[in-house]
Order: sequence, then C-alpha cells, then structure tokens
Amino acid sequence: MTELRAALVTGAGRGIGRAITQRLVDDGLDVLAVDLEPDADGPGVPHAADLATREGNRGAVEAAIERFGRLDAVVANAGLQHVAPVAEFDEDRWDQLLAVLLTSPFLLAKHAWAALSESGEGRFVAIASAHALVASPYKAAYVSAKHGVLGLVKTLALEGADAGIAAVAVCPGYVRTALVERQIADQAKAHGLTEEDVLQEVLLAPQAVKRLIEPEEVAEAVAYLLGPGGRTMTGVPLTMDLGWSAR
Repeated sequence: MTELRAALVTGAGRGIGRAITQRLVDDGLDVLAVDLEPDADGPGVPHAADLATREGNRGAVEAAIERFGRLDAVVANAGLQHVAPVAEFDEDRWDQLLAVLLTSPFLLAKHAWAALSESGEGRFVAIASAHALVASPYKAAYVSAKHGVLGLVKTLALEGADAGIAAVAVCPGYVRTALVERQIADQAKAHGLTEEDVLQEVLLAPQAVKRLIEPEEVAEAVAYLLGPGGRTMTGVPLTMDLGWSAR
C-alpha cells in the first residue's frame, strides 16, 4: 500500500462494500464503514448515514476526519436498484436512485476535497457498473446515474490532478450480492421469464464469461487502485465485466 491511512467506504454493511472494507482493514487502513444501518460487528468503524440526504453525506465525511484526523480515500459504493419500464417507472424511486447513486458521490467528493488534497495522494473510487458503459432495459434510473458517475469521475480527475487526487470508476458486471439476487424476481416479471431462467438469459446474457463476480474480486480491484499500482489511473473506468462491453 501507499501512505494512505484513512478511508471512507459507503454501503459498507454488506456485499461489495463490506468486502472492500474488510480488505482495506486487512491492508492496515482505518476505515469508516458507512451504511444506512451499519453492522456494529462488521469490519471498520460503523457510521450510520442516510446518503440520500445532503446532511448524511457531509456528516459521514466529517465523522471520518474527526475519528482519524485525516481522510486519504473515499470509496463511494452505496447502491440500490429499481426495475420497471419507463412508462411505469415511479418518479419517487427515480429521485431516490439518483440521490444515492449520483448525488451522493458528488457530495462525498465535495466535502472530502480539502482532506484528499491535504493527503498529497488522495484517491476517490466510485463503484459504478458495466451500466456506466452500456445500457439495459427497465433500469432507466440506474443506467442514467451510473453513466453520470463516470462523467463525475472524469471531472474529478481533471480538477484534482494538481492536488494529487486520482479518481476512478470501477465498472463490474453482475456481482454476487443481495442487490442482484433481489433483481431476479423483478426481472422475471419484467421479461415474462421464470426466475430460474433470468440469471442465464437476462443477467449474464451480455457477458462472454457466464458467471457472477464475487465481492472479494471487486475489493481486490479497489485495493489495487489505492495501492502503488493505482497511481497512474485517473479519470477512467476500471472495467471488470467479463466481456460484457466487448460486444
């Protein structure tokens, strides 16, 4: 690892966020593990925050700096999903998804900017998705937000270059998480398929390699980006989609 010592990870209570938190703790970093309902027994220092609000994002950054005296890295991972045709897409759900998936990363970067600059080698990592690069039907809010996150990361990289801040969007295909598992029933309804057929015929259909990515594999990529090997990567997607976007 580099001299990075303190990190903030959102959506840290389960799935990808928990795996990232565990990996960074194992690598010797102090980690504020932020979630709506954080696991007190999980890795890192638990912090409850509603990332759909301005106050929640600002408070999470302030809590990390107060606890650790510095903040070297932010990993914006918190996420949720809603599957519905555009004509039936609930407008409140649209607002909620955009707030958590796009506005939250912006606010985290905004409030952490001074601390990341002081770090001298600050890192901002957004857990985006293959959906930052390609689209799927029935996911208007998610796809729009993830495309926006990639644009945000590019902007952060340009603005942060002189301050030593690097920004990258990690873009995995489908990861074995509760969020993905909950999609199966929704996708079955939207596509008129049985749940048994959804995984192979819908979720994994675009991928060249027909398997789910494990949360620990995403955590490995984040650890790389926060380590010496990640120094040259900024303003770009780190694509780990098992061949999805090759089509």
